[in-house]
Amino acid sequence: MASPLPISAAPSLADRVVFVTGASGGLGSALARACAAAGATVVLHGKTQRKLEALYDEIRAAGHPEPTILPLDLAKAGAEDFSNVASALQVQLGHLDALVHTAAALGTLGPIEHQSFDSWLTLLRVNVAAPMGLTRALLPLLDNAADASVVFTLDDRGETPRAYWGGYAVTKAGVGTLARELADEWENRERLRVNAVVPGPIHSPLRGRTHPGEDKSRLPTAQALVPLYLHLVAGQAKAESGQLVSAQAWLAGAPCTTPLRA
Repeated sequence: MASPLPISAAPSLADRVVFVTGASGGLGSALARACAAAGATVVLHGKTQRKLEALYDEIRAAGHPEPTILPLDLAKAGAEDFSNVASALQVQLGHLDALVHTAAALGTLGPIEHQSFDSWLTLLRVNVAAPMGLTRALLPLLDNAADASVVFTLDDRGETPRAYWGGYAVTKAGVGTLARELADEWENRERLRVNAVVPGPIHSPLRGRTHPGEDKSRLPTAQALVPLYLHLVAGQAKAESGQLVSAQAWLAGAPCTTPLRA
């Protein structure tokens, strides 16, 4: 049964390190800006360095803590790359307090016979293997934090698949399964929390690709979801960990959480 998610005032992220994948995307960039404004040192991950540099400059111009740029193509990254990321963060920053997965690849939508095998392999690497590999590599850093959080971003189509959503829906279901497994594995890790968010329809570049004719003015902005993510990053008690959150229900003030663990 779904339950409410009470959120108090925005938490301070001073002295915290928050890693945001897909930080140059619609949701990722809004969250990265908010974390920096709350005092966090943000690790900005993305595929395109130019976009990351522009976000870096914006954060610095606002007087927030200096972020770290991490350009990495998840479609090509392997276990050694993720291990190198963890080693570099250990040397440069010394700790990690939160990992938020917002990066995702859409691929092509349409009947299965029109989809390529290679495209599915890319989706599997970006949407499932990379979140697993990065979380696995960064787990020792997260384990050493006094209060650490991992947040996965899922999708309605992964939870309730429909025709023509192809490899995107399949891989978002896969990362949802990963989140559920970790909620079970980490139940007794007192300082480590894990949650998953289903944003639903929001005004974002990905939504623009899947629904190009939609009236965007009727959609919530990515910024509207930021307080929810900030709560999961730093405002949540361990006893409330392991939740699947419907952001649309949360925005409506309705019961919005169900347990990730069966």
